[in-house]
Amino acid sequence: MTVHSPRSSRNALFFTSVFLAFSSILPTVRAEEVQMSRQDFEDAMVALSNWGKWGPDDQRGTLNYITPEVRLNAAKLVKDGVSISLSRNADTEKSVDNSRPYTHTIQAAKADDSGSGDSIAVSPHGIAHTHLDALCHQLHQGKMYNGFSYEEITAKGALKNSILNQKEGIFTRAVLFDIPALKGVRYLQGDMAIYPDDLDAWELRTGVRVQEGDIVLFRTGHWLDRQENGPTRGPRPGIHASCMKWLHDRKAAMVGSDLALDVDPSGIEGIKGPAHDLAIVAMGMPILDAADFGPLATECQKRQRWTFLLTMAPLAIPGGTGSPVNPTAIF
Repeated sequence: MTVHSPRSSRNALFFTSVFLAFSSILPTVRAEEVQMSRQDFEDAMVALSNWGKWGPDDQRGTLNYITPEVRLNAAKLVKDGVSISLSRNADTEKSVDNSRPYTHTIQAAKADDSGSGDSIAVSPHGIAHTHLDALCHQLHQGKMYNGFSYEEITAKGALKNSILNQKEGIFTRAVLFDIPALKGVRYLQGDMAIYPDDLDAWELRTGVRVQEGDIVLFRTGHWLDRQENGPTRGPRPGIHASCMKWLHDRKAAMVGSDLALDVDPSGIEGIKGPAHDLAIVAMGMPILDAADFGPLATECQKRQRWTFLLTMAPLAIPGGTGSPVNPTAIF
């Protein structure tokens, strides 16, 4: 049992109060203040590349950072056995932000012993369905992660970097970056971008540092915004491409958001999703898209704890470019 003196407790309270007061007057960083040109992006594709790091045939990328030791340490984070889903419910309604909804056909039950069944179909990518991107999902200049050619992807599926490489599941520590909480707003709006300085500020505020093998989750509050203001395909908040070096340097295993990760528009001419390209193609980092972090943020705030065990596994689809998932945070 650790005993804290009254003086040390008062000091901790003082410094926490000073930080919170200071953070409340921090200026908001605007997109025009962080510039990244097309050439900067192309340079980053080379500088942040993990091609060959785990061998010429590797198809797991940064998931290699999740070692047995990392998994065992993550398991120790479970103290109370409380689990929280990070997935949206399957959305079967077509809307401006859901052009390809789930189709779900039911074989209704009868008054006998036959039971019931259903048929489910989904195109997982986009901003409507919680899903995991495989490393074949993005290409740059005709190449996938680790230099595999676009020719490895055919109408029959991806022969390299498919979602099947994540079949054994993902089990590691995750860290929630609640950016609306950092900014003192309920949700981010428009094309508000998240920058490396925001990541540093959140770590300072929470006392948590991202470490090798972590999954980093960015909350924008999108689903609350959608609930109150309706669906849209317009400009949307997300991380600026300059954050990818930060994630690369920390050796994060994976990244996720409650939208499509990238701020839109990206601010880089001719590149719609530079964070996607840098993560998936250059770094070999899978992306969790369109998750729902609302209940998770509430639990983290209640506990004043921003790290937890995160588990997920995709459907075992040979050649698949992604898969619906139901990630689960466990405290």
